Amino acid sequence: MRIYACPSCHATAYFSNQRCICGSTLVYDPERDAFVPGAQSCANRAQIGCNWVAEQAETDLCRSCAMTEVVPDIKQGDNLALWSRAEASKRWVLATLGRWVWFTDADTGPNPRFHLLSEDTAKGHTNIIMGHQNGLVTINLAEADPIEEVRRREALSERLRTMTAHFRHEIAHFLFERLAAAHPGFVGQFKAVFGDPQADYGDALKRHYANGAPADWNDRFITPYASAHAHEDWAETSAHVMHLADMLDSAVEAGLTLPVLNNLKYDAYAETDAKALIETAGAYGLALNHVNRSIGHDDIYPFVHSQTVQDKLAAAHGWLSGAGLRVE
Repeated sequence: MRIYACPSCHATAYFSNQRCICGSTLVYDPERDAFVPGAQSCANRAQIGCNWVAEQAETDLCRSCAMTEVVPDIKQGDNLALWSRAEASKRWVLATLGRWVWFTDADTGPNPRFHLLSEDTAKGHTNIIMGHQNGLVTINLAEADPIEEVRRREALSERLRTMTAHFRHEIAHFLFERLAAAHPGFVGQFKAVFGDPQADYGDALKRHYANGAPADWNDRFITPYASAHAHEDWAETSAHVMHLADMLDSAVEAGLTLPVLNNLKYDAYAETDAKALIETAGAYGLALNHVNRSIGHDDIYPFVHSQTVQDKLAAAHGWLSGAGLRVE
């Protein structure tokens, strides 16, 4: 993620900031990837802290909030705070994907739609299953609660389970559909890397939950869940491409250099060499893990990539970054 500047006083401003130290209101324009002066704020600014520019004439919503079709009952429990945190994660993911042109004015394809649902309803507790189907992403807001996020991550033995990761994973499923529809050769190349996308999904998940991941999953998959089905392998791998690009971009923006990269003008989202991106991001991941351990925090990126996984990451990067537009 880039580090920005206030359009009024040019002081440093961060992506989630709503007001500058000079007192100016900060409004982010995703098309210009900058805070802009004199812009109308999203109608959701007061309610959930959305700092994006209003784009929808009928609703005065920003492009991110306009993608959300269903929100929770904000009169119930902590739903307003959970919705606010989830939308903040969604804005972050959409803005970084915009660096690869996805969901910008230059992208003529459809946008994903979102149902942000809470387990806490007026009728009592209800189970929410996260997922994607036909362009609709369903997110369980329970995990926007930091305590619940950690509890479920530990219960499921997942190394990385955050709201940002959920959005990246589910949007990756959506992008599979976009790529498959736009490029006749995509599915064939996908199958060669990730396996058969037409294999029975329900049966695959039943086997996974009954038997777990294969013993050698770490040699062939980025996570245990990626071993469940080709679609999950794609979604998990693609989410990690997004993690790695953003982690590297954010580190460089913050002025952090390593011997592997001593260039503060480096743009991770303009990198066309997937191997270089993966190796460089991996080096930063190790360094940042070391920093986190110095104050007793968990590793920021607790993953080691086998050669097979690196090849999958490279394939996903090619398609996500724009090289996928050249699939024949």
